[in-house]
Amino acid sequence: MKLIESETYVNLAKAYAGECQARVRYEFIEYGARNEGYGQVAEAIDKIVYNEFNHARMFYTKLQEASEETIKNVDISGGYPFKQKWDLIENLRLAAEDEKAEVELYPQFAEIARQEGFKDVAILFDNIAKIENCHMMLFSDLYNQLKKGTLYKKSKPVKWKCADCGYEAVSKEAWKKCPVCSEPQGDVMIILSDSE
Repeated sequence: MKLIESETYVNLAKAYAGECQARVRYEFIEYGARNEGYGQVAEAIDKIVYNEFNHARMFYTKLQEASEETIKNVDISGGYPFKQKWDLIENLRLAAEDEKAEVELYPQFAEIARQEGFKDVAILFDNIAKIENCHMMLFSDLYNQLKKGTLYKKSKPVKWKCADCGYEAVSKEAWKKCPVCSEPQGDVMIILSDSE
C-alpha cells in the first residue's frame, strides 16, 4: 500500500493540523503567563511550544514523503478544541486535557500505521505520544501549583534560583524581588513537583 492512499496519510494530516493548533494555543497561554508576571512559567511553556512546532514539522515531513508531486490538499475531518479563554490557571488545566487527548489518540494512529505497514510512522506516533504525556504532566503540575499557591511557596525549605542573575537562597518561600538584581518573583526558577 502506498502512504498517499492510506488511512495513515490522513492521520498524519490530522496530527499535523492538531500540532499546529496546539502550538498556537500554548503561545496564547505563554503570552498570558508573561503578562501576569510569571516569566519562568512562560519559559516552561515556550519549550512545549517549540516541541509542538517540531512535532508538526515531523508529521509534515512524513506527509511530503508520500508523494514526489506537490500535495495540493488533504481532506481531513477532525475536531479541534477552542476551550481556552484568557484565564491562565484554567488554561493550564485545559492544556493538560488537550495533551491527554493526544496521548490517547496517537497510539491508535500508531496501530493503524503498523497494520498498514508503515512501521516508521507508527514509531513516530508512539514516541510523540510519550512526549505529549510529559507535556500533560507539566501542564497539570503548573495548574495545581498555581491553583494551590505553591508555585513559590513550599512545605519545606528548597533552593530558589533567580533565572536572571543566578542568586540562590534556601527557604520555604521565594523572594518577592531578587535581592541582587531586583527582578520579580516570576523570574525565580520554578520547581516542578517531582523535583521538590
